[in-house]
Amino acid sequence: IKRRRSSLQRVSPSRVCFKRRVGKMSRGAAAVAKGKKKGVSFTIDCSKPVDDKIMEIASLEKFLQERIKVGGKAGALGDSVTITREKSKITVTSDGQFSKRYLKYLTKKYLKKHNVRDWLRVIAANKDRNLYELRYFNIAENEAEEED
Repeated sequence: IKRRRSSLQRVSPSRVCFKRRVGKMSRGAAAVAKGKKKGVSFTIDCSKPVDDKIMEIASLEKFLQERIKVGGKAGALGDSVTITREKSKITVTSDGQFSKRYLKYLTKKYLKKHNVRDWLRVIAANKDRNLYELRYFNIAENEAEEED
């Protein structure tokens, strides 16, 4: 049975000082993080479904503008979040923090609402994962396996 040392016991002076320094650094780092605003940008590439005329890019842009929440309120983007459209790509840029998971969730919700979720999926296309792409499921491969 291992005995746990209480936090009051001194192991060595350097360890105690290290704990104090780490505690102070973490509080200081949080204060710096609040002061600086970190901008993020995500792109949704809808070229394949738009070329096949399965969906309209304007409706996805409108959906995102209405549904993205800023400060707990949907549709009130203000200056913090901007949504732009270029041919078959939508770019969402935020001045503050913005979750990539939230953008993926909203895109999936749009696909479900327009009954194309069964054919399309949302995939992070690059290594930085700031580019999402709408791709088709590989149905042809599944049909070939069923025939065998």
